[in-house]
Amino acid sequence: MTMFHFFNCAILTFGPHAVYYSATPLSEYDTIGTSVKAALVYLGTALVKLVCLATFLKVPENDSFDPYQELLKALIGLIDVAGLYFALTQLTHRNISQNHKFQAVGLGWAFADSILHRLAPLWVGARGLEFTWEYILQGLEANENLVLTLSLAALGSLMWLRKNKPKALIPIIYLCSGMLATMPSITSYLRRSLGWHFPKVVGFEIFSSILMAFISWQLFSACQRPST
Repeated sequence: MTMFHFFNCAILTFGPHAVYYSATPLSEYDTIGTSVKAALVYLGTALVKLVCLATFLKVPENDSFDPYQELLKALIGLIDVAGLYFALTQLTHRNISQNHKFQAVGLGWAFADSILHRLAPLWVGARGLEFTWEYILQGLEANENLVLTLSLAALGSLMWLRKNKPKALIPIIYLCSGMLATMPSITSYLRRSLGWHFPKVVGFEIFSSILMAFISWQLFSACQRPST
């Protein structure tokens, strides 16, 4: 029964990445190489972030919200944006369109994040003797992280790869990108300062990911239209 619970949680956590790759044109254009390269770039940025966090942040004495520490975390979190920039603009990709490029990069990025942050807790905790909803919620959190990462990659492709985008949309693109990049600090504030429990935080993350995905899709579609 414990292994059954583990496999259920693992499928919920990692399965949507495989489904997304198979159900979209990414599999037809064989973009797995691009996703693997993006995953490796993510691991590199994660290592840089870990060094920066260990260097500049102090160990908190309690679990309260510290604005100064969270500001540093948000600034260090911008390393992810730099990593995405490198993955989208500097890596050599196959002859694929902008639409497929940002999806392949976002998918590889999100999958590497799930492997790095959720595989070990699943293996250790989900095989316990007692059933808990925590790892199911972690699986749902991995799904919303996939959506948020794809949204950020889409906005990144508009900022760095799309040259002739409407000028009126540029501030909105940068604003939405900033909101996505600082989402970890927002959820940390909700959890530590407002005292939200994990299920409520996950619910907020799911709602936010759906909303930001819709906005990103509208912005991407608007930038794809030919200018008149």
